Amino acid sequence: MCLAAPAKILEIFDDGNRALVDYGGIKKTAVLSFIENPQVGEYVIIHAGYAIEKLNEQQALENLETWDEFLQIIDE
Repeated sequence: MCLAAPAKILEIFDDGNRALVDYGGIKKTAVLSFIENPQVGEYVIIHAGYAIEKLNEQQALENLETWDEFLQIIDE
């Protein structure tokens, strides 16, 4: 099974194709090739290191809350 996770774009690198994203405190690099006109501060869904879809802030926050609940359950 593959999972996609919501993340916030913190920084777009000079090449314009990669960004530093934040998964609720965990920062990683992601590829932006599939996203049209990505902007710092936007939320995206990341799958296998690629941003595949933009989310509005409300969707992103709801997704992040669900992820937190999921992680608490599997951590028990």
